[in-house]
Order: sequence, then structure tokens, then C-alpha cells
Amino acid sequence: MPAREQWLTDDQLAAWRGFMKLLQRLPAALESQLQQDSKLSFIEYYVMAHLSDQPERRLRMSELAVLANTELSRLSHLIGRLEKRGFVYREPDPGNGRYTRAVLTDAGQAYLAEAAPGHVARVQSLFVDVLTPEELRTLHGISDAVLARIDGD
Repeated sequence: MPAREQWLTDDQLAAWRGFMKLLQRLPAALESQLQQDSKLSFIEYYVMAHLSDQPERRLRMSELAVLANTELSRLSHLIGRLEKRGFVYREPDPGNGRYTRAVLTDAGQAYLAEAAPGHVARVQSLFVDVLTPEELRTLHGISDAVLARIDGD
């Protein structure tokens, strides 16, 4: 038996549309600052930041693609651009030669450290400063609940 049609209530629709607008506009606003100040795209910054958080600043490309929420082919092109700038390099995974790891170089780490204060200030200004501590905690809980549902599906 087919499921019956369900429509969002006016309040649900307003919340959903507002959230979708936020998802579209916030990354663009953050990218604008990163491009202007550091000549990095939003995803380049976050790939480098994910690498900087890893032991020895190394991670399998497939795992990095999941963290960056991108396809492996797109990540490979992005890593190629960062390699040309001397920020990362690729190496075979010594545990399994079928995999490739991305490695954040010392130059990449230094560049990221220079880019981070401006980016953090922009995140603070656009996101953190407009929410109360209680709203931030609530948003964190909401994010965890929705992600758990997504991961459970």
C-alpha cells in the first residue's frame, strides 16, 4: 500500500526553508573570506584542517573524502591543486598499497595556521556571535539527532 501524502505544516515549511537558505549561504560567505584572505576554497581549507587533525597529518584519500563529504574523484583533483602549491603530497599507504594517503606538508600546516584566525573570526561573527550558548547547545543536539538518523538510514 503506498504511503499517504504528507505535507509540511506552515511552521515546518518555514523552518525547513530557513535552514536550506542557511545551508546555501553560510558556506558561500565563509568561502568569500577564505578566498579573499588566503586564496583557499572552503573545501580546500577543510581538507587541510582535517589532515592537520590526523596523526602525522596523514589520512587515506577514501577516508578524507568521507570527512570532506565529497567524491573521491573530486577530492583527487582538489589534492592535485594543493600539491601544486606544496601544501600536500600523496603517498602509498604502507599498511595496504592499494590505498593512497594524503599528507599535509609543513608548508601546508604553516599556511593553514595563517589562514585559521581570519576564518575562525568569520565563523565567530556569522555564526557563534548571533546565538546564545543555549541555542548553540540546542543546535549541536539537533545536528547530532539528524546525523544519527541519516547514518541509521
